[in-house]
Amino acid sequence: MKVLLHTCCAPCASASIERLKRLNFDVTLFFANSNIDTEEEYNKRLNEVARLAHHDNVELITLPYDHDEWLENVAKGLENEPEKGQRCNKCFWYNLKKTENYAKIHGFNKFSTSLTISPHKISENIFSANDSELFLKENFKKNDGFKRSLERSNQLQLYRQNYCGCEFSKNKKFP
Repeated sequence: MKVLLHTCCAPCASASIERLKRLNFDVTLFFANSNIDTEEEYNKRLNEVARLAHHDNVELITLPYDHDEWLENVAKGLENEPEKGQRCNKCFWYNLKKTENYAKIHGFNKFSTSLTISPHKISENIFSANDSELFLKENFKKNDGFKRSLERSNQLQLYRQNYCGCEFSKNKKFP
């Protein structure tokens, strides 16, 4: 079965790919992250995802970067929301909808997201952002998923960012 994995960054995707392969999925990475605040940071993360895709022998699909569209359609009016608030929930919906649409058009059996591996994200909020029957609601943080992502990031020397991606998340750095 083919799964399209919305990929927020290489570290989070690293353990997610392993788990999906163990579940006998044919994994394709989907990098559609216009929420990232600068094109420089977007390209830095994309290059690391491409390196991971090559290493793990999986396909990578990207959508064009359009931060202005994201600001208009997601962040507008929610700029002062705290992390894990309504802006984040709307961002989950936005990214998952793009992933779902691509999955449907291109014949994927399922789609999922690496976002659930992060201890900084509430998996239930991510799951409630999309009710499609194609959405594989895999909580990658379970069974030491985050720990495994740290191990693989170290092994592969992946760039590990210290904020989620949007300029508003810079107010609360990751530990």
